[in-house]
Amino acid sequence: MKNRKSSVGLSRRHALQMGSIVLLLGTQHIARGASIVAVRVWPSKDYTRLTIESDTEIKAHQFFIPEPPRLAVDIEGIDLIPALRELVAKVKSDDPNISGIRVGQNAPGVVRLVMDMKKPMLPQVFSLAPVAAYQHRLVFDLYPAKPLDPLEALIAERLADHTARPAAAVPAPPTPTSPAANAVNDPLGSLMAQQSGKAASAPSVASAPLAARPAPATPRPPVIGLREKDPPAVNLPPPRPQAEMPGFSRGDSAPDFDNKTDRLVIVALDPGHGGEDPGAIGPGGTREKDVVLQIAHRLRDRINQQPNMRAYLTRDADFFVPLHVRVQKAQSVKADLFISLHADAFFTDVPQGASVFALSEKGASSSAARWLANKENSADLVGGINVKAKDAQVQRAMFDMSTTAQINDSMKLGSAMLGEIGNVGKLHKGRVEQASFAVLKAPDIPSVLVETAFISNPMEEARLRSDGYQIQLADALMRGISRYFAKNPPLARNRAL
Repeated sequence: MKNRKSSVGLSRRHALQMGSIVLLLGTQHIARGASIVAVRVWPSKDYTRLTIESDTEIKAHQFFIPEPPRLAVDIEGIDLIPALRELVAKVKSDDPNISGIRVGQNAPGVVRLVMDMKKPMLPQVFSLAPVAAYQHRLVFDLYPAKPLDPLEALIAERLADHTARPAAAVPAPPTPTSPAANAVNDPLGSLMAQQSGKAASAPSVASAPLAARPAPATPRPPVIGLREKDPPAVNLPPPRPQAEMPGFSRGDSAPDFDNKTDRLVIVALDPGHGGEDPGAIGPGGTREKDVVLQIAHRLRDRINQQPNMRAYLTRDADFFVPLHVRVQKAQSVKADLFISLHADAFFTDVPQGASVFALSEKGASSSAARWLANKENSADLVGGINVKAKDAQVQRAMFDMSTTAQINDSMKLGSAMLGEIGNVGKLHKGRVEQASFAVLKAPDIPSVLVETAFISNPMEEARLRSDGYQIQLADALMRGISRYFAKNPPLARNRAL
């Protein structure tokens, strides 16, 4: 009995001693068991994101040095391992924001990252809890101190087109209008006049139409074994009588579409997902974010070849854009239409066909539409947003401003596009469905979400990957845009920049 009591006492003392050791070591040394799962870099002109994924949460302390601009980050609970050294090689020379990364063991259990910037930056460092296929993520979002202006980007593209075009190919300019009229009817053209006035080599194109525009600088996806035909031309009719419309008012003169328009028509294209968010993944490994970006590039090329029409992409590369930022981008360029491109998925491989959705004020038109809206609205959780940022805090206020007129126009646009898509592929539903999609809630822009096919269906996954179907789909979407404007020509805006 005595020996038994002695052994119990020893075990208790041993447990207390071990507990004391744990308290003395602290959580830092315990956390040194964290394993780095992956490191990723997502460069873009908008911002560059670096992600460190680990099996347990890791802590970081950062400080920014403005001259020369660089961000130093001390990551606690890990040692320098090859996975972290990979970050150095993942930063390419063409990264718009980062010139290089240095990594080293700053102290036992503390790794220091130093990111050298190409220009002044506003960094955000935050953690994301496990979601979907991801474990714990430490995220570094590096935003330029002077954000990229989407309208200026469109100006640069259009000026580049006119500069590259031979002088003989430039059509005669239309009858000059007053500067005040230009500012109201064509805010982009007005800003272009200012920009071209600053550069001696850039021609004045404030009132020049966009006819005979060459292909944009960004290359379209390669076409193998199939030659792309010319996109369908948009024959826009005379303007309709003035009517109440979001962003317009009675009394504004509508542009003459018989020969020219007195302002640029802008179509915002929104390739879904991107970056950390792959979207749906087909049984063959095809990622939604990739195929919808390819389709968006094809459709952009077709839009840009139309007289007085220009496409604007909410993302033109593989990076993540939060839902509310997609809407803000479209509003910042005064877009006339907003078209969000996606590829549907379901738990089984049976469903097939394309669908078109508009916003609903009174709930979803079907349980499937409600389910899909909830799935698409969760993209921010997977892509990862900094919930402490001001933009994220105010996004809900903007999302509650949609109008009945906007929804009515969205239904018209959706019907026109659905009819054309049905000519090149199977439709999942023969009518435009409605649900509360967050990305469709711009109060002043007719907006639709196009599910191009079911990527979860093996046959449709193969079609989405094929150049032939992407070409047919882009042509159909262009014809749908044409049909919409044939019955609903854009009116002159009453908003000044």
